[in-house]
Amino acid sequence: MKFMFADLWRPTGTVDRRTYALVGALGFALKHNLDRIIATLGFHRPWGLFNYWVPMRSIGRITQLSSDDTRFLGTMLLAALPFIWIGVVMTLKRLQSAGLPAWLVALFFVPFANLLFFIVLCLVPERGPMPVTALSKPSFFTRVVPDSQWGSAAFSFLLTVPIGIAFVLLGTNVLVTYGWGMFVALPFATGLAAAVVYGIHGPRTLSGCIVVANLSVAILGLSLLTFAVEGVVCLVMAVPIAIPLASFGGACGYMAQRQRWFHNGLPVVASAFLLFVPSIQWFEHTQATQPPVFVVHSTIDIDATPETVWKSVVAFTEIPPPTELIFKAGVAYPIRAEIFGRGPGAERHCVFSTGQFVEPIEIWDEPRQLKFSVTSNPPPLQEWTPYQHVVPSHLHGFLVSSGGQFLLTRLPSGRTQLEGTTWYRHGLWPASYWRLWSDAIIHRIHMRVLEHIRREAERAASGH
Repeated sequence: MKFMFADLWRPTGTVDRRTYALVGALGFALKHNLDRIIATLGFHRPWGLFNYWVPMRSIGRITQLSSDDTRFLGTMLLAALPFIWIGVVMTLKRLQSAGLPAWLVALFFVPFANLLFFIVLCLVPERGPMPVTALSKPSFFTRVVPDSQWGSAAFSFLLTVPIGIAFVLLGTNVLVTYGWGMFVALPFATGLAAAVVYGIHGPRTLSGCIVVANLSVAILGLSLLTFAVEGVVCLVMAVPIAIPLASFGGACGYMAQRQRWFHNGLPVVASAFLLFVPSIQWFEHTQATQPPVFVVHSTIDIDATPETVWKSVVAFTEIPPPTELIFKAGVAYPIRAEIFGRGPGAERHCVFSTGQFVEPIEIWDEPRQLKFSVTSNPPPLQEWTPYQHVVPSHLHGFLVSSGGQFLLTRLPSGRTQLEGTTWYRHGLWPASYWRLWSDAIIHRIHMRVLEHIRREAERAASGH
């Protein structure tokens, strides 16, 4: 069989087992030595064969990597991309020559199992070209998907939304992971699959593919709300990250449908959709990455002495009902604070709309510093939902305060600068994205308390 260098990049045609084994061996040798040169000479890190199978425990916190780790990971990924493409292309060719289903190419990405998969492909003999009648026979998907644009779009929703719901339930109720699989892989894969099904009978427009991809994700979100899996607040928070990813998936689907191999490769896309999301969810579950600790500081100036302010810091009266939209939407807000005892070892209770924080006092430095740990956290929010009560898993243990403090600094003219601090963790990934929300929420909670303390202290200082 004549084989050209250009055949390494084209997913059409076939390849015999000897050529497949030879290209695989040479490709692995070249890639390993390239990786070793990059790792040892470029980043002064050891690199051996075992590195390809060592789980990347830091992948869950990829947004928290150091700059050196980020450059290393990015460089290795860029170097791997052409080899990944060649591997997928050659595997598709080999599957076709062996008369095996094209969707088996998904095993190329499954760790450990792919080694056995490669060996089998090197041993299975060729079966010759398929007869013309078999090649012209429409696939199962082609027969069941309607020809019209509206019909194919509707069918894409019927296919992707139930599968998406199943993936969400797998992640939230079985694996209990709210991470890259849920918030990154799922919207991308849903958008990609919807666009692919939408264009099965012929190339659609780019705008049409992106619209169908986003509609599929939107219907998925509404379905989660309808079946009481999630509430409005968390779905709204996920929108800014879901829309770009779904659009990117739709654009990838648009580019795929314009390729000559698209119709024969549709099972590949379908199998990738079915394996991509749960494999990432399972990986996150097995790694159980420890969430990082975040800290939020908020300050306010008060026209009262530290001695006066201290009394309201330790315990404060009930705060009027909130006017802020974020609290009206269901995010937990502080109501009052109570103190039991005095000095280190005393226990402070900060009552919220969803329960109370139990805060044993660690430092009682009157009137300068009050520092406490947190031994009990209430739910961070009450979800908006069509039902009376819905309790997603992320309301328990995924946003946890570990401690806080108030720091009072004496200013000129008898004034006080009051700083509130909270240390917390959240188990949502990508961590940097969800930190934008959690930091903003905690800062708004701080300001609700600090502004109430200012009103109480200034009223006491004025004698009213």
